[in-house]
Amino acid sequence: MGETITYLRGDATAPQGKGVKVITHLCNDLGGWGKGFVPAPSRRRPEPEAAYRQWHRERARNDFGLGAVQLVPVGPYLWVADLVGRRGIRTGRSTGVPVRYEAVDTGLATVA
Repeated sequence: MGETITYLRGDATAPQGKGVKVITHLCNDLGGWGKGFVPAPSRRRPEPEAAYRQWHRERARNDFGLGAVQLVPVGPYLWVADLVGRRGIRTGRSTGVPVRYEAVDTGLATVA
C-alpha cells in the first residue's frame, strides 16, 4: 500500500491533473437519478445519466445491483463510475442510512 491521499479543492466534475481520471459516485438501486451529487455529472455531459438509466432498465440481463460498477467514458481521459451503493432512497419518513458500506467497498475495489 503506502499510498497517500492528496486533497484538492475544485469542481469534482472537472478533475485536474494528467492521466486518466475517474469520477466515482454512489447511485441507488432504484434507478433514480436526481438528488445529491448524481445530477452534477449530467450538467456537463448527458452520457452518465443515460447509461445509468439504461443499465437499471435492463437489470434483468446485466449485473446491476448493490456493489456493481458501470464505467461511462465522458472524455478522452475521463470516466464516470456509477457505483450502486445505496439501498433505495431516503425520504422524509426514512429511518436509517441508505448507504450500504459493504457494497461501497466492493464497488471501490472494482474501480481500483
